[in-house]
Amino acid sequence: MRGRDLVDALLELSIVGSFSRVGLVVRRSLYGWDDPAPGALIGRTVLITGPTSGLGRATTDLFADLGARVVLVGRSAERLALLRDELVQRHGEDRFPTVVADMSSLTSVRSAVSQVLATEPRLDVLVDNAGAIHAERTVTDDGLEATFATMVAGPFVLTDGLLPLLEASGDGRVINVVSGGMYGQALPLDDLQFERGTFDGTRAYARAKRASTALMREWSRRSRGNVRFDAMHPGWADTPGLAESLPGFYDLMRPVLRSPAEGADTITWLATDASDDRPRGRLYLDRRPRPYDRVPATRLSAQDRRRLWESVVSLTD
Repeated sequence: MRGRDLVDALLELSIVGSFSRVGLVVRRSLYGWDDPAPGALIGRTVLITGPTSGLGRATTDLFADLGARVVLVGRSAERLALLRDELVQRHGEDRFPTVVADMSSLTSVRSAVSQVLATEPRLDVLVDNAGAIHAERTVTDDGLEATFATMVAGPFVLTDGLLPLLEASGDGRVINVVSGGMYGQALPLDDLQFERGTFDGTRAYARAKRASTALMREWSRRSRGNVRFDAMHPGWADTPGLAESLPGFYDLMRPVLRSPAEGADTITWLATDASDDRPRGRLYLDRRPRPYDRVPATRLSAQDRRRLWESVVSLTD
């Protein structure tokens, strides 16, 4: 193992050093990262869910700066319109269509798919970023627990519906934004929607992120086309979601939190990197593949991932 890879591996084991801003700064220096070339996404279309705040907003800004047409998918028509107006004013051109969709509603997601297929002649990158932590267990109109619906079922339907458009682009990419918090949670396949025990929003969130990571692996295994499926986690980024959901942790770690743009770096790298030898279906942090799990008890076997896939297919009809 080369010296820089050893430093990177030690950082990864430390967790705090890896997930904080320290890890990003050290790795950028170690590996001499190049930023995407100006205009790297000109002529390409990117769709991002949850674009109006936090990591999603930072990613949207980065994509816009690189020249992409950015399809903005979110729940609030008003917030989407404000974001679109800001982007049009900044860039001097209207390449930021909006699609109102609630990712926890399968009907809403299917409507969004229909709108995108009807209005977009191409789609090169799909970024599944939307997420939510609920204080209490909530069931959607589809009969699904809201966390699972927003971060597992809804994105599954969105990806499935837009897959033909991604395949047609010739170099389609699906990027799922997950969380390092999933490392501490197993995924009970017989209780995907937290129907047993006392509901905990943070644990439900971590379980959903583990499920979505496993599904990216399964999408990649099953894909016979030219679409690349990858998951990434941004480390600990200074976002409104983190401050609201984990205020104690946020206050303690705030001095070393990554900025939203720093957290989004690997997303833009995955969207623009042209190398063909990069592993597919992996989980990335700071532009390098990382382990799917740290604790044997949380590991999902190939059979487990197939069972999860079948469950999600059944739940989403």
